[in-house]
Amino acid sequence: MLLTITYAGRNTTNLGYLLYKNPYRPQVFELSYGKAYVFYTEVSDERTTAALLLDIDPLDLARGKVGASGGGLFDYVNDRPYVASSFLSTAIAKVFGTAMTGRADAHQALSDTPLDLTATVTMLPCRGEQEKLKSVFEPLGYETSYESFVSDEKFQSWGESKYVNLTICGRVRLRDLLRHLYVLIPVFDRQKHYWVGADEVDKLLRISEDWLPDHPEKAYITGRYLNRRRALVNQAYERLSAANAVDGEVLPAEPEKPEETPDKKLNLNAKRLGSVVAALKSCNAKQVIDIGCGEGNLLRQLLSEGQFTKIAGVDVSHVALERAAEKLKLNRAGDSLRERIQLFQGSLTYRDSRFAGYDAACVIEVVEHLDASRLSAFERVLFEFAKPPVVVLTTPNKEYNVNYGLVDDDEFRHGDHRFEWSRAEFRHWASQTAEKFGYSVLFSEIGDVDETYGAPTQMGVFTLCE
Repeated sequence: MLLTITYAGRNTTNLGYLLYKNPYRPQVFELSYGKAYVFYTEVSDERTTAALLLDIDPLDLARGKVGASGGGLFDYVNDRPYVASSFLSTAIAKVFGTAMTGRADAHQALSDTPLDLTATVTMLPCRGEQEKLKSVFEPLGYETSYESFVSDEKFQSWGESKYVNLTICGRVRLRDLLRHLYVLIPVFDRQKHYWVGADEVDKLLRISEDWLPDHPEKAYITGRYLNRRRALVNQAYERLSAANAVDGEVLPAEPEKPEETPDKKLNLNAKRLGSVVAALKSCNAKQVIDIGCGEGNLLRQLLSEGQFTKIAGVDVSHVALERAAEKLKLNRAGDSLRERIQLFQGSLTYRDSRFAGYDAACVIEVVEHLDASRLSAFERVLFEFAKPPVVVLTTPNKEYNVNYGLVDDDEFRHGDHRFEWSRAEFRHWASQTAEKFGYSVLFSEIGDVDETYGAPTQMGVFTLCE
């Protein structure tokens, strides 16, 4: 990941004094998650550019260091080394920490003076939020532009990439530019590598005290920076209101995702699992495989029903499977239980002979975690190669999201969702898939039903045509 800062004007080599980095000597900084390199790509009296290059080793992250996600292939195959994420923000503070304070010793007058500065952030994650780039940066005095890309030139149907190259330019003090980037890069990064706790409120308000209280996007910035943790966001809003000295001001809270509300999550999840078990019992399935079983919530319910004589759980994450085994107490189970259930690692986008031979397959709240480009592979793995007589599949109903305050098309219930379907979109995909592979499909809704927007979860039960 790369950040460049360009100073244009007169005697621009003084940028080195402000950054405390010699333009003629590259430097390397050891970080807990990789290395940071500082060097200058151009040096002249009229134009000088400093570059911060961050080199992250994803294998280091997977070995228990900061930023590990807790298991699974994501630790080994991810975008973290290549995008301008929260890692870059912490590197800015580490490498340019003195410059962020504004201290410049003999060059203090220059540090206190607005300069013609341009910053380019390479590969900033921006999931359909390009319009937010302007509304976030331009009130701070920047001209904002970005370069977007298609996901793959050979597959135009995949659409636009979720990453952009962002360029901001303006007449600002260097310390302000660095502080703006330090706060706002994590705003666009939905997978922060650090724990967002109460100290992050103090950090946010301390670094942005002179601009955030009056920023028109303060609700968006605060909510995103604090990872939508309701208690922390409310605490920050109270202090922002005090800073504004406006009696009775109420800042609009960014919506809390439903998965972060324990009572709602438990209630809906219980209804969902009950509906799945009922569907399996109604089709007289005895041998069931749960593809994407996670920590084994459905498996535990299946084990409590004597009808299900052979049960399998598969997940891409070894850690999830270990937790499932713990929850099911398999290490203390007798021979009869061990013969009844099996856990194994696998991916639902790769053909696997172990998926075959079951009366029914369950795919519960999993398909929305796939990239749309992988759906065709998933369809073939499940409906063509494994080809169980019954498939029970559930997925969120995107229309219902308005009841959670999620009104934008790119706002999903979970940060790892790649898409969410409306009822019409789900029915179109399911009907098309059923017809293609020789199945029929029946639809139902799970959870409290809104007269306009339906229920929060939608379920399709696919039955193989004889």
